[in-house]
Amino acid sequence: MKRLCLALWMAIALGAGASAQTPPAATPAPTAAQSPQAFEYRLGAGDKVRIIVFGEESLSGEFLVPGGTGTISFPLIGEVKAGGLSLAELRAELEAELRNGFLKEPRVSIEVLNYRPYYILGEVGKPGEYPYIVGLTVLNAVATASGFTYRADTRKVYIRRANSSSESVSKLETTTPVEPGDTIRIGERFF
Repeated sequence: MKRLCLALWMAIALGAGASAQTPPAATPAPTAAQSPQAFEYRLGAGDKVRIIVFGEESLSGEFLVPGGTGTISFPLIGEVKAGGLSLAELRAELEAELRNGFLKEPRVSIEVLNYRPYYILGEVGKPGEYPYIVGLTVLNAVATASGFTYRADTRKVYIRRANSSSESVSKLETTTPVEPGDTIRIGERFF
């Protein structure tokens, strides 16, 4: 009887200890390099978008945002400014224009098929223009450009964003994000 009571008491104690365990830690929020929605993407020259007008196949298609004016030629409407707009702003503009005498309740969907390229120069193996992919970091960009040269300063990076006239300096880390249209410059070390 004593053994049965002792076994029952241990089972209860172990069961209580198991239920008192701390819950698993919450998953950390995604960083800017992991999340493509971390910044509000603005369309620019070189972006290719797919626009779908639901129920209107003849109005749907793929459009390239050209340099210069940044306007796309959309069926029925004509020239529509896309450069500098977010996807939500372009969708609202198209829906408003289509509602203005063409369709009763237009529903438009837009997705980016190809982002504008980024550029990398300086102390990398193959400087040049490369296609952007979502989640790209500076180290990924350097690897795509055949890595650092032996003279490269691997502690900092110079980045000029697409809509900026000056470059900023930041510490070169594994999570330093690259955005479409960026110009990345890897400097030379001086020792």
